[in-house]
Amino acid sequence: MTQATPVHGTVAEGYEAVREEFAAFVAEERDDYEGQLCAYVHGRRVVDLWAGEGADGDSLYGVFSSTKGAAHLVVALLVQDGTLELDRRVTYYWPEFAAEDKGALTLRELLAHRAGLIGTDTGFSATELADDRALAERLADQRPFWRPGTAFGYHALVIGALTGEIVRRATGRTLQEVYEERVRVPWGLDFHLGLPAARESRFRTTAPMLPTPGQQALLDALPSGPHTLASIAFNRHAPEPTDLESLPNERAVRARGPASVGGVASARGLAGMYAAVISETGGRAPLLKQDTVAEFGQPHSVGYDLVARAHRSYGLGFQATADTWHPFLGAGAIGHSGAAGCQAFADPRSGLAYGYTRRRFAFPGGSAPENGRLAAAVHRAALASG
Repeated sequence: MTQATPVHGTVAEGYEAVREEFAAFVAEERDDYEGQLCAYVHGRRVVDLWAGEGADGDSLYGVFSSTKGAAHLVVALLVQDGTLELDRRVTYYWPEFAAEDKGALTLRELLAHRAGLIGTDTGFSATELADDRALAERLADQRPFWRPGTAFGYHALVIGALTGEIVRRATGRTLQEVYEERVRVPWGLDFHLGLPAARESRFRTTAPMLPTPGQQALLDALPSGPHTLASIAFNRHAPEPTDLESLPNERAVRARGPASVGGVASARGLAGMYAAVISETGGRAPLLKQDTVAEFGQPHSVGYDLVARAHRSYGLGFQATADTWHPFLGAGAIGHSGAAGCQAFADPRSGLAYGYTRRRFAFPGGSAPENGRLAAAVHRAALASG
C-alpha cells in the first residue's frame, strides 16, 4: 500500500473543508501527483496549498491557455483607458489585417473568437509559435476559415498574437511589456509572460498525460484528420506538428511568453492576478472597474464551437467561466483554463479569485476534472464566510 502524498500549506479559518477536499483528491491521484491550489476572497488569501515531491508554493508551471487571461486583462485595461475601442475595426489599428476580406472584423468580434483566423494553411514552425510578431505577420495574409463574425471557434494558439498586435500598434509596446509594467510588477505576481532566466530554477517541466486504456480509447476515437479545424487550430497539420503537452518545456516559449499559451505561473500568481482584477489588494484599488469586468465577462459567443466541436461560452478574451466550467459561480465570472488542467478565474459576486496548477497533463485536457470539486469547495466556504 502506497503512502498518500502529503498536502502542505495553510487555509484561513472557515476554509478547513477546502484542505480536506484537496487532500482527498490528492489521495486518489497517482503517487507522482504535483499541483497547487490558491484562492483569495475579497482580496485576502484564504487558501494556499500544494502537494508533490520536490514542489512548493513557489514552484512555477506552464499554464497554457490560462495565459489568455493575463493577455486580455491588458486589453481590458487599454479599453478602460480609452486607448482601444471594442467596436472599432481591427484595421483601424492594423491596416494590413484587411487582406483576404477580413476588413470588417471588429476588435470585439476578434476577442470573442469570431475571426475565423485559427491558423494558417501550412501551419507554423516552432520558432514562429514562440514569437507573437511572427504569428501576426503570417495571420494578416491568411484567408479566414469561416466568414468573420458568422460563427466562432477557439483560436487556441493565435488569439494572443492577434490581440497583441493591436496592442503594439496602439501603444508602441508589446502586450508582454504592458502586462509587466502595469500588472505583474506592481502586484508582485508570480505569473510571467516571459520567464526571466533567474527564475528558471523554479520551473517544473510539464509531464505528459498518462491515460488509462479506456481514456486512450476515447482519445483515439476523436476526429483527428490533419486538415480538420481542430488540427489547424492546434498546429497539428504543420510539417513539424506541435506537441501541445511539451510546449512550455521549450525555453524559447517560456522566455518570450507568447500571449496565447506561453505563460508560466504558480497558483498564487493565477489567483493573485484575478484578485487584483476584482478586489482591493495590498492597499491598491482593483485593476478593473465593475463595468469593465461586466463587459469583458458578458458572454459574446455562446453555442457550438467549430474548433472544440462542443458547447462553449466566451466573453471578450476570457472564458465565461460559469457557463463553460462551473455553473455554481455567479453571473459574469471571468477566467481561463489551461490545457494541462490548470484553472483560474474571478467571481465578482462572491469576491472569489481562484488558481490551480498541476504538473502532469490531465485527461482530457482543458480544465482538469478536479477543478469542479475544488472550486465548489472554495466557493461554498466563501459564501459561508460572508
